[in-house]
Amino acid sequence: MSPQHWSYVAMLAFCLVGTLPLIAVFHLRVLRQPRRLLLSILAGGVPFLVWDVLATSAGHWRFDASQTLPWRTAGLPLEEIAFFVVIPLASILTYESVQVVRTRDRARGARRHQEVR
Repeated sequence: MSPQHWSYVAMLAFCLVGTLPLIAVFHLRVLRQPRRLLLSILAGGVPFLVWDVLATSAGHWRFDASQTLPWRTAGLPLEEIAFFVVIPLASILTYESVQVVRTRDRARGARRHQEVR
């Protein structure tokens, strides 16, 4: 396998490297609620995974074998299946981080408002 076969895996790793540190930086509690996290990932990923399987099997699109690993499940590269876990997870972590920042900003604004009075 050439390095190009790892392109999709590299993109998924890049997404994880960019978002997993948010857990520590913003003290996110996402991993403390594994059932809720799993249900969120499944709710976001499964419909698109099913759509992907159907569209691929119908020939609407395909995956470039030179840019994916050779292993397939239901006609999909394993990286495509991982995509439907990684991207919802990255989205949840990003959303939760924004919520933390907004809450902090509101608290700072309220303190400043109290100091002005």
